Formats: sequence, structure tokens, C-alpha cells
Amino acid sequence: MQLHEHHAVPIRKGPPRPQDALAPFVASASSFDMTSEDDIGDALTLLAASGDAISMYAPGSREPVLGRILSVDPELPHFVMELNEGSVLQPGKVTFVSWLRTAKLQFRLSSQEWRSVAGKPHLIPMTFPETCTVLNRRASERVETPLGTTLMANFELVKHTYELPIYDLSLGGVGLRCSKLQAKGLFKGRKIPGVVLELGPEIEIATELEIRFTRSLRSFLLGEQLHLGCRFVTMTPEAAAQLAEQIALISGSGK
Repeated sequence: MQLHEHHAVPIRKGPPRPQDALAPFVASASSFDMTSEDDIGDALTLLAASGDAISMYAPGSREPVLGRILSVDPELPHFVMELNEGSVLQPGKVTFVSWLRTAKLQFRLSSQEWRSVAGKPHLIPMTFPETCTVLNRRASERVETPLGTTLMANFELVKHTYELPIYDLSLGGVGLRCSKLQAKGLFKGRKIPGVVLELGPEIEIATELEIRFTRSLRSFLLGEQLHLGCRFVTMTPEAAAQLAEQIALISGSGK
């Protein structure tokens, strides 16, 4: 398993408090299932690094058991859940809910007996879930690129060079547009390293993208096109500040 650790991770938080509890949610059109073991490992590793609260709901109970992920195995699909002091996890199918940055993350695991680490009843080894449901919540304004302005995303992938126009952008991601012929190799879930965003004269931002969705659309001038919705996987604080400045300029020019 390759766990990506390029993100700027906040200082690990203290034990979860009652006000940190998060209720389970129902899958909807704005949610998607994460099934890749690597992606699930990335998500759990990020939660372990930040110490974000995990709300655990046992069958028939509306009151969550609170805890956080202590650690994630770098090779095997295993992690260790750390319960708040004095808490007990009842046997059966348990629903786990947490915030993953600006999205809600939910998964289920089941056990007839949650075996703890010897001598440490608050630490419970667990195996990765087969799937995690992610409910998106947009955290930043998305702005469309102004007419007459050409912003580009340049990258190489599988020996192909891509130069795709940027349709819209935000602090969390970017929308790209291309013809279906140009879209070869660009599919949902694909991670694209070494992307250079050209956002103006002598303004280039390096990042890594992940394609979150693809949508067909028809342009009067260009014919059938494909819109690629991508999120930023890695970005330095300096690049993020530069991106925010450009978004502010574009937003101002559209008023």
C-alpha cells in the first residue's frame, strides 16, 4: 500500500468531546463510495494524523461511542481505534462517522467481539472496511474562468502530453475541459502527478490532481466536450496562497 503523506497535516487533536459527535448520514446524489484500498488507507491515515473524532454507533443505540484512530499500518489494511477512556464498543455491526477535511466519511465494520490490545482495553485493532461513503460539502467558492482568458493545465501521463483549458477553479479543485478524443486515460479516480496550472502571465502553480467526476457536455462552437472535475491532492502553502490570490482576481473581474 502506498499512503500519500504530502498533505500539510494539522497538529493531532486531543480526545474527542461530546460536541464533536457526528450523526450517521444517508447516501445521496452528492455522495460516492470509496472502494480502493489505497484511498481508504490514505483517508484513515489522515484521520490518524489529525486525531479527528470518530463517532461509533452500535446497533440500536443513538448515543455514539467516541474515539479516534491511533495508527494505520503502512503495509497491511489494518488500523487501531483508540476509544475515549472508559468507553466500550458493543459487539455487532458498528457505523463509524467522521469529518474528512470538508466531507463526511462513513463506513461500517462488524464483529461479534471487539478484541482489544492486551492490557489496553481502549485500543482495538481493526481491518479496513471494504468501502467508505464520502458525502461532499463544498467548502470554497468555485469561479468560472472569464471569457477571453485562457488558463491551462499541462501534464504528462502514460507518455502523452496534455494541455487542457481550465473551465473553473476553487481552493479545493479545478474543472478541466477537453474533447472525448483528448480524454484518453483520464477517468474517474485517476491521480495525475506533476500538473502545472498556468493561471496568468508568468503565474504557474504545481500540484497533483485526482479526477473526481467526468461529465459530457455540448459546446455550440466546439461540439461534444468532456468536463473533468478534479481535486487538489498536494499543494504547498505558498502555491495555495497564490491560487487564492488568482481566484480573488478572477472573482473581482467578473463583477
